Amino acid sequence: MNRLLACLLILGWISQVPAWALGFNTVVIDAGHGGKDGGCVHNSLIEKRLCLDVALRLEKALKARGLRVVMTRRTDRYVELSDRAAIANKYSKALFVSIHFNACRDRSVSGMEVFYRSSAGKYVATKILNSMDANLKGVKRGVFYKDYKVLRATSMTAVLVEGGYLSNKTESRRCADADHRQEMATAIARGIIASRS
Repeated sequence: MNRLLACLLILGWISQVPAWALGFNTVVIDAGHGGKDGGCVHNSLIEKRLCLDVALRLEKALKARGLRVVMTRRTDRYVELSDRAAIANKYSKALFVSIHFNACRDRSVSGMEVFYRSSAGKYVATKILNSMDANLKGVKRGVFYKDYKVLRATSMTAVLVEGGYLSNKTESRRCADADHRQEMATAIARGIIASRS
């Protein structure tokens, strides 16, 4: 995104990023965790496995819509955060999407969230979360600014999707269901496509 557009967003003269400003033709999908890093473990679910499952389903959904897709991992292996960003930074005109699931000590907490670090990231995050909210069961918790390393170290528009709280029994049962994970991947894909139109 150019400096003029960024300034207009900061000043509030425009409220969203026009699709032409994003201009991505490649989506780099990052399945969170992997290998020695299992992520959160709750209700017999291991986050890294769900992340990879949704990421692979998302890859198929985006390829079916004609987008080029790059994966940071497609097997159960550990990839350093800096290496995930380095993979993404090899591609110009790309969007980076990291897939995760959440957990909380308060087991009543549930819902879907998408994190961003830039104005363009917020635009894409909003499109993705709105699509998830319209197509999935669960609570729409919101889009939030976060200085995660994978968002900070990537040179393109980047978002991180939290598909639900595995610590919540109702939501963990939902996330354990393959049909729900397919619907999640499809909803994320729809949000990505919507951000280009």
